[in-house]
Amino acid sequence: MKTESEYDTVDWAATLSAGYPLLEQRLNLQMGACRLCVQSNSAELLARLQHYFRHLVVSTSSVQSTLMAESTLMLTAIQRPAPELNVSFTDWRRETGKSGRKDAYYDVPGGRLVHKVRTGMVFLQCAQSPLAAGDCLANDNQVINFINAQFMTWLQQRGWLICHAAAVEYQGRSIAIAAFSGGGKSTSMLRLLDLAGTRFLTNDRLFILREPDSPTGQQHGQQEPGQQEHGVKVAGVPKLPRINPGTIVNNPVLQSILSPQRREQLQSLPAAELWELEEKYDVDVLALYGDDRIQHLAELDCFLLLNWQHNGTQTVIQAVDLDQRRDLLPALMKAPGPFYQQSNGQFHSDQTPLDAQRYVDVLAGAAVYEVSGGVDFDALVHWCRQRLE
Repeated sequence: MKTESEYDTVDWAATLSAGYPLLEQRLNLQMGACRLCVQSNSAELLARLQHYFRHLVVSTSSVQSTLMAESTLMLTAIQRPAPELNVSFTDWRRETGKSGRKDAYYDVPGGRLVHKVRTGMVFLQCAQSPLAAGDCLANDNQVINFINAQFMTWLQQRGWLICHAAAVEYQGRSIAIAAFSGGGKSTSMLRLLDLAGTRFLTNDRLFILREPDSPTGQQHGQQEPGQQEHGVKVAGVPKLPRINPGTIVNNPVLQSILSPQRREQLQSLPAAELWELEEKYDVDVLALYGDDRIQHLAELDCFLLLNWQHNGTQTVIQAVDLDQRRDLLPALMKAPGPFYQQSNGQFHSDQTPLDAQRYVDVLAGAAVYEVSGGVDFDALVHWCRQRLE
């Protein structure tokens, strides 16, 4: 008999789901050319996921008909008590500036177990049948993230490069926004959604891809900012914005997210304290902005890097060459994380350094701007409006 240390992905899937029979109901999601089928033993969880991803639902049917579609990925979410596993997890190193234990992992033949330290959730990441196990209803946000992780892996295996950025789309073009920690990328993105015709593209994970026949990194600097010949595509992830109170209280469209009492409490705080407050809320883009206000693919129009300060003076927006301003790259570079599995089956390591040159090459010739000086969202929105129009 095998011990847990000898289990492969099939063994772990059986262990984590044993005693929890699946429902016949399935949830089919279409993310660009990627199709995912979600199955579970919890009707309530499937209902929550269907509401969250309602703009991507293509049908709900049996697994047999779903698997007839080419390249459909089957994902399972098991509602159960937190699994207690007899394996030695290794803590995943947190990014610079973040502390505390969050993720731990244990590699198995063909896959990886990821343990969420704070919630007890366990995820089996593998190429064909990823699985989530634990109190999924209490931690449905982590199940949503796990679903999105499959799409992000699908993109990266096809050459897309991950960025820590938000973005909006307008008539096929996109404005991407990255920032150093607490710089206001989500606030800026949501302010841009107030402009008629804009659509939400992504809040925290943006993927970029240079067209094969467009200029290479060796040709950067040859095009004027604003030209579209650079051939960079952007793709967003279907994850609703999760924002802090400082973003909410200063945007009339978002006021209903907070109770009147909580809004009054927050408005009484000093601006600096409000800005730093960590208290996450989901923004239901479809409910607040309209049914046709989400897009997932566009051409890159420009990339804004927020490097402004609250105690600064006038806001300055100036074109930059990333090859010459590599000090700005940490604002947009992002590690793939513990769930990313390469096409060859190998997993990303928390010791793998980010490839700064790749970001420079993909964005070579694209319109990239540094936003410096003082924080002024009105000035930023005005600049973006003029550019889009």
